[in-house]
Amino acid sequence: MSDSRLGYDPIGAVYASAPTVSKPRSSLSVALEQTRNRLMVTAAVVTLAFSAIGAKLVDATLLRGGAEPRQIQAAEAHAPPVGRADIVDRNGNLLATSLATASLHADPKVVIDAKEAARKLVSVLPELDYKEVYDKLASEKRFVWIKRNLTPRQQAQVHRLGLPGLYFEREERRFYPATQLASHVIGYTGIDNNGLAGLERGFDSRLRNDPTPLQLSLDLRLQHILKKEVSAAVEEFRAVGAAGMVFDVKTGEVLAMVSLPDFDPHDPTGLDQDTLFNRATLGVFEMGSTFKIFNTAMSLESGKVRPTDLFDASKSISIGRFTISDYHNMHRALTVAEIFQHSSNIGSVRMALTAGIPTQRAFMQKMGFMRPSSLELPENGWPLVPNPWREINAMTISFGHGISVSPMHTVAAAASVINGGIMHPPTLVKRDPNAEIPGERVLSAQTSDVMRRLFRLVVTEGTAKGAAAPGYVVGGKTGTADKQKGRHYVKNARMSSFLGAFPMHDPKYIVYVLIDEPKATAKTYGFATGGWVAAPTAGRIVKQIGPLLGVQPVDENSPDVRAAVDININGTIPARGSTVASVPPPTR
Repeated sequence: MSDSRLGYDPIGAVYASAPTVSKPRSSLSVALEQTRNRLMVTAAVVTLAFSAIGAKLVDATLLRGGAEPRQIQAAEAHAPPVGRADIVDRNGNLLATSLATASLHADPKVVIDAKEAARKLVSVLPELDYKEVYDKLASEKRFVWIKRNLTPRQQAQVHRLGLPGLYFEREERRFYPATQLASHVIGYTGIDNNGLAGLERGFDSRLRNDPTPLQLSLDLRLQHILKKEVSAAVEEFRAVGAAGMVFDVKTGEVLAMVSLPDFDPHDPTGLDQDTLFNRATLGVFEMGSTFKIFNTAMSLESGKVRPTDLFDASKSISIGRFTISDYHNMHRALTVAEIFQHSSNIGSVRMALTAGIPTQRAFMQKMGFMRPSSLELPENGWPLVPNPWREINAMTISFGHGISVSPMHTVAAAASVINGGIMHPPTLVKRDPNAEIPGERVLSAQTSDVMRRLFRLVVTEGTAKGAAAPGYVVGGKTGTADKQKGRHYVKNARMSSFLGAFPMHDPKYIVYVLIDEPKATAKTYGFATGGWVAAPTAGRIVKQIGPLLGVQPVDENSPDVRAAVDININGTIPARGSTVASVPPPTR
């Protein structure tokens, strides 16, 4: 009986109970499976790689401030954008400031192709040397500088190259808006922004630690005039260099100072030492006849010499193998006033010997000629003084030879001679007008009064007529000194100078000009002395700076002015209403 009605199929049961036999897979299906598996693994690896790259980009651009080192960010979070204080002139004009810049460095381990990277870098930064850049990028180091202090344009050009392994670091660079105008005074900084010269070095700690601007005594307006006129003199007389100064005799402030040749403080590297040399403060020279200012003041202050005294200047003085003579011998006895007026070497020697060698040495020491000046510049020259101080030294020092000092020494000391006798320490920092000005009496008011009159006499009747500036009552003293090279003086190599002051009835300012090795011209009739070279330059400067300083021109022949500045050539002060020419010189 069939069981089909019960749903049982014996044939189907047999097939159902038999073991299943699978068909063999083709090689194509196997290959497809393997390919799918590989694609999945590759996709996973690529996904992980791009995830890592994305994380790095987020960290670099958002979390770490453009891949700058963490220590830089930490410093910026607690400090101003730039750390070195500004330097400004007395009126607030900017002389030095710091700006944030980007410096380029590299990690050679990350650079893919050093040759290609070096080639591209040199293409946008042509000042770089290809071999030097390549050697850095191919090195085993992890950090090398490529270029410091890039400009924004340079930074953008490097950034567009898209080279891996190159990074920018934020730094600061010093900028000098006045460029060469006050280069020897301001100085410059190094690549790491540390002061290397001038006030940048002298006030390095102050500029680093105090963010308030350093205000100087300099006035950029006067600085421009001074440099313009001194530069013109250097060019006209084909000189090798020069120095100039404007000085406040009542405060000791240096209002302007130049030394030529000068330089660009942005790039002082590779310059010769003569260019970097500050002739106004570091250079020490035999000052020649301008030193007769101090010999005359010393002689009068000693009490052994009176303005009316006569000294024999008719013949040269011989000492050993040396002969001391006058440029223009008057062949007669001269009063103190005439000795100063005609710049007599012979008369100056006799005055010094009358005062005495110990008196001369003590006076020169009191005037600051035995030590560097107190000016804030690190470039401060040491005077060269004789030791021992013998008679021959006293004689040559009386007319400005045998002792070497800087122009800064000369100006600061001369200020005390005409300002009433008070020595104010020279400074390049603006003094508080409400504070007490430091000073020391080095000369009596009476001697100072006589010296003011002698200053004026040199311009009206003496060797410095070219310094006259109508209305400003200029006085001063010329100087011409042969230069010593080795152990000998060189003919036609001289320092021509003029130390002038104005207004002499109430002295306020000194104008000093020194021209190094001027050459005579047809215009000066073959002369290259201080009276022909430096005095006219100072006169032109006075005419221009007088109005800026608020000095009102006066009638130089008015009774009040004449009473304050006149002196007779016999050494007496004329009575009010008389003229200086009314008293004849004394006879022997």
